[in-house]
This record gives sequence, structure tokens and C-alpha cells, in this order.
Amino acid sequence: MVSAAERLASNFDFSVIGKATELKKRLWFVVGALIVARIGAYVPIPGLDPVILAENFKHHAGGVMGVFNMFSGGALGRMTIFALAIMPYISSSIIIQLMTIASPTLASLKKEGEAGRRKINQYTRYLTVLLALVQGYGIAVGLEHGMGGRSAVLDPGPFFLITTSMTLVGGTMFLMWLGEQITARGIGNGISLIIFSGIVAGFPGALASTLELGRTGALSTEIILAVLIIALGLIAFIVFVERAQRRVVVQYPKRQVGQKMMGADSSHLPLKLNMAGVIPPIFASSILLLPLTVVGFNQGKGPSWLTNVTAYLGHGQPLYIALYMAVIVFFSFFYTSVVFNTTETADNLKKYGGFIAGIRPGKNTAEYLDYLVTRLTVVGAIYLAFVCAMPEVLIANYKMPFYLGGTSLLITVNVLMDFVSQVQSHLFAHQYEGLIKKAKLKGGR
Repeated sequence: MVSAAERLASNFDFSVIGKATELKKRLWFVVGALIVARIGAYVPIPGLDPVILAENFKHHAGGVMGVFNMFSGGALGRMTIFALAIMPYISSSIIIQLMTIASPTLASLKKEGEAGRRKINQYTRYLTVLLALVQGYGIAVGLEHGMGGRSAVLDPGPFFLITTSMTLVGGTMFLMWLGEQITARGIGNGISLIIFSGIVAGFPGALASTLELGRTGALSTEIILAVLIIALGLIAFIVFVERAQRRVVVQYPKRQVGQKMMGADSSHLPLKLNMAGVIPPIFASSILLLPLTVVGFNQGKGPSWLTNVTAYLGHGQPLYIALYMAVIVFFSFFYTSVVFNTTETADNLKKYGGFIAGIRPGKNTAEYLDYLVTRLTVVGAIYLAFVCAMPEVLIANYKMPFYLGGTSLLITVNVLMDFVSQVQSHLFAHQYEGLIKKAKLKGGR
């Protein structure tokens, strides 16, 4: 017999979106908020010469600034009020998550439910302000010194440093607030959607620059077609892997709840193949591209050892690609251990009476889950290293834009899949409510 939920899923139709008033409001709010974020990415910081700024940034487009410019949707390259984008908030979130392991106070807050989560979020905001202030001041100083070229500041001095730093901090805090509003009043994760909109906004320009390289003869038509085919293949591969799960069957015995006896039941614990998401590639890019940026700012006048390291860590160099893949693998294991605590999961299963067939509850369950997660992470880490390293060769050898890289495709596909999934959940709930209302009307006759 087909259940009501299965019938509803089989009749699922996006045409009902016109009848889902609440969903339409949420979607329009998301669109409006993202438009505001994109407008802010074009509001420049006052007191800068745009021509000199463009010349200076061109020299650093291949370093860490090029990666962060991609995440900010071009705001860093234009040096706008949203130049820092949402990166300080992401960094602070990662730091707070790591500190929950080392700090017993934060670990206890994490277990306190909603109240503890709000407290941790508050600490994350405070740390975001601090990181944004440090990074904003660093950018202001770099602008004054010309970032290895001519200074783009029209009136340098303490006033420029203070106003620029505060402007950049204000832009980051506004984006953080806007992301929280999207999460609460819209659809999907607001922070992820803001990053997604910035990356997607750069796709047309990246495609145009690639075609321009073909027009000028820098790239052959065959190479451009091969790159586009590879990009489409990577997207399909990312979708396949990101949806891959290892479902662990969890059984629940008969138990009494109040005066009712609940029958035996079973469910599954979904373990994703890639639990770390896009964090490992972001960390790896930042760490390996930092020496390139430091040397660029110093116009090659830094220590000799740093110059030598930079020469070996250039884009497309075998050492760079090898280290890039190694760092991705390391952070895949490290971050997975942060986001998925096998001991805590095993304790929760034992608390609610759940168990895995053939595995004793408690310590044995934790060891079994750790065994499964380790095997999954090995495959997930290899997948991340492959997806991110292969486009890196194309970017280095054929001067392809960052927007066609593995990290940008990972973020785009992941956020889009999550967004569509949540829209489907809202439509499913709307259709389900409609069926319940019809059933009540028929029953009342």
C-alpha cells in the first residue's frame, strides 16, 4: 500500500508555488536582500583613486586577494564598503567551533540547547567585529602604502585609516545582519546565499574574459570547449558526491511513553560522504597563497627564504599542487572531527534507547561510527583534493578565472542544492496542509 506521504511526493509540482503565499513572501525577501548586498558591492570607499587601485590590484589578482575577491563578488577588487564581505564572520565561526573542543565553558554552552546557541552566536559576533577591525586596518594600511605599487589614497593619514577601518567593519556587520535576516525571514542559509550571489555575479565576467582570451588567440577554441566541458562534468560529479550518504540503520525497542506502549521502530543515521563541505579548500587556499601575497606587498624585498618558497609555491608548480592537496586532506579530517562527534552521537543514541544492530551501545557504538566516518572521510578528502586541484592546473597554465575553479563550483552547487531542498520542503508542507484541510472538509460532511 502506498502511504499518503509517498502519494504526495509523487504528485509534487512546483506549479503550486503560486498558491503558497508564505513561500512567495520568503522568496521575494531573499531576492530583495541579495539585491541590497550586490548594490553595496559597488559602493566605493571614499578617498581612493580607482585607476591606480585597479593597477595595484592587477598585480595581486593571482594571490590570496584574488580568491577573497571571488568570495566578495568583486567587492575587494573595487575596494567597496563590502570589501571584507562575510569572511571575518566565517573565520570567527570556525574559530569558535574549534574552541568548543578546547574550552569546557563553550562545550557546556553547546549542550544547553537554544539558550547556549544564542550565547555562542553572540561570542561569534564579538569575534567578527575584532577580526574585521584587524583586517580592515590592514587593508587601509596596505592602500596607503600602495600594495607594492603607487598609493591609491588621495589624502593619506590617520583620518583615512580610521574611517576606512570603520567603514569596512560596518560593511561586514551589515552583511552578517542581512544574512541572519535571510535565514530567519527567507529561505536557506543567509550567509551561504550572500557568498553564492557574489560568486554567481562573477560568472558572466569570467566567461566573457575566457572568450576574450579565445578571440585574441591566447586560448584555442578547443581548449575553451574542453574547459567548459570539464566545468559541466565537475558540476555533475559534485552533485553526485554531495548527495552520497552512508545510512546507518538505528533500531529502537518497544518502550513505554506515559501510559502508552510504543512499538519497536527503526530509522537511519545519514553520514555524508563529504562532511567537511567547502571549508578545507578555503583554508588550504588561504594558507598556501599567503606567502605570495606577503612577497607581493613587499615588492620582493622580504627575506630570501620567503622569496624562494614563493617561487616553488607559484600557481601550477608541482610543489604547490601537492601541498594544496595535502592541506585539503588534512583539514578534511580535522574539520570532520569538529562537526561530527562520534562519542556524543553514540551517547545520544543510548540516551533515547537507540542502537545499531550487532553493536553494543556506548563506547562500541562510538568506535563503530568513528570507523565509518574515517572511511567516508578518506573518500571525501580525495574527492575534494581532485575537484580543487584539477581546475588549479587550468587556472595556472591557461590563465583561467578563479570563478571557474573547483572551490567556486563547490560553493555554488552546495548552496544551490540546499536552497532547492528547502524550497521543496516548504512546498511539500504547503501541499500536505492542503490535503489535511480537504480531509477535514470531507470528514465533516
